[in-house]
Amino acid sequence: MTMINRRSLLLAGLGLAGTGVLAACSGSAPSSGSPSLLSPSGGAVAEAESRRRNTGREKTVTLTATTGSMDLGGRSVQTWMYADLPRGGLRLSAGDTMVATLNNHLPSATSVHWHGLALRNDMDGVPPVTMRPVQSGTAFTYRFIAEQPGTYWFHPHSGVQLDRALHGPLIVEDPKEPLAYDAEWVVVLDDWLDGVTGTPDQVLAELRKGMGGMAMSGTPSSSPDGMDMNGMGGMDMGGGVSASPSAGGTAGMPSFMLMGATSKLLGGDAGDVNYPYHLVNGRLATAPDVYQAKPGTRVRLRIINAGGDTAYRLALGSHRMTITHTDGYPVQHEEVDALLLGMGERYDVLVTLKDGVFPLTALAEGKNAVGMALVRTGSGTAPSPTTRPAELDGRILASTDLRADDSVQLPAKKIDRTHRIDLTGGMATYDWALNGKSFDMNNPTANPFTVGSGERVRLQFVNRTTMWHPMHLHGHTFQTGARGPRKDTVIVLPGATVECDFEADNPGQWLTHCHNLYHGESGMMGLVAYTA
Repeated sequence: MTMINRRSLLLAGLGLAGTGVLAACSGSAPSSGSPSLLSPSGGAVAEAESRRRNTGREKTVTLTATTGSMDLGGRSVQTWMYADLPRGGLRLSAGDTMVATLNNHLPSATSVHWHGLALRNDMDGVPPVTMRPVQSGTAFTYRFIAEQPGTYWFHPHSGVQLDRALHGPLIVEDPKEPLAYDAEWVVVLDDWLDGVTGTPDQVLAELRKGMGGMAMSGTPSSSPDGMDMNGMGGMDMGGGVSASPSAGGTAGMPSFMLMGATSKLLGGDAGDVNYPYHLVNGRLATAPDVYQAKPGTRVRLRIINAGGDTAYRLALGSHRMTITHTDGYPVQHEEVDALLLGMGERYDVLVTLKDGVFPLTALAEGKNAVGMALVRTGSGTAPSPTTRPAELDGRILASTDLRADDSVQLPAKKIDRTHRIDLTGGMATYDWALNGKSFDMNNPTANPFTVGSGERVRLQFVNRTTMWHPMHLHGHTFQTGARGPRKDTVIVLPGATVECDFEADNPGQWLTHCHNLYHGESGMMGLVAYTA
């Protein structure tokens, strides 16, 4: 996210790096009779870190989490943000060691999770699972090797802080980059309400009240177990969206809840939350971020969906895009007109720019709203902020339709362990969960999905709800299907099953959860834990 006009604060008195690490121990038993689990800061974690490719170089950065004013492009808002985050985020080379000190000037505890990276478990940034919270007025230094090149990002794993401005890109450059291009443009998509209509905490509090059994116009009927019995036709790659959704706040409806947001691409209900703004690189469509280049420039776009509740359909007017990577890993190249990104997903694409002024439009899927940036390579009038390029209705591939590049294909191997994970819950009581059990952050090891080091593990996500869920696994990259892409976040449509295979080669205790921020925080999380 592009962050400007932010209040800087002194860093004096915050030399408390290291206070957030959990004490090392031999293991922890989730309950009587259950297997002992590896500690997030035990010897096995340190040994795995020592095996990573290491250049010996260090990238030292400071992230000061603070409150202040942020300019969205003619609209100033009060929010929480990183006061010293460079434009374009953080960069280092594969094999470098990240040394990132988080200074907490917020009014509450916080953390930093490094989304998508296979890093050491005690640096994953998930209190209380892998560390203690970084309390207000203190600091903590994250130190880990970033081995795998790719497009990643970082954000808190503390409540719903992600739905403010506490996030940024993390680019791990490949010193042996095989792609040929002239320039890069990092693009961050975000849904925004903080400081405009309320706060993320107010949104969560309201959603947790549920619908109370009230009838919802346009909502499909459900069976007693919550399974949607209508509209299971799958993806419409032609992509259309429903009539305009509406916010609540009338006739006794909640003010933050979005009603009637539907999408064929997402299999039905598109989202829960009414956002007044949709941003591209931290800017409104009425005052957009502008990428300037010469005609014929071959650009690599690194695209990140940092939203809390919104999938984005993205297209560059009058251009086609070649997909080269998803979630940091290379895929067999595919030319498309548009992309669909769930929350937490990333795509890298190559585009050769034409002469003129072109909209990079991020359609808030199913929500009848857009964000926009501009590409300017010559003279011309900027398009309308509400412009909808024809490419948005062109060729779109689901991520599971992609194929992993041969260089990152998982070798054939029998599955040692399968965990079926039913995605359960619904809007009526906002009881999102895995296998019908709401995750308890105060007792995170209560119902772990256990794995053994060296195993080939299959997570079988079975969506028994009427909504889509972007499911994310920490600390690992899985492969979808026998030849699918390597990913850490995957969209699971209503009624669908997605099988995700990974090598259990990064010991510790790792979350898997829905990256709809409000679903995850309401209980749609679980713990993938290595046995001691």
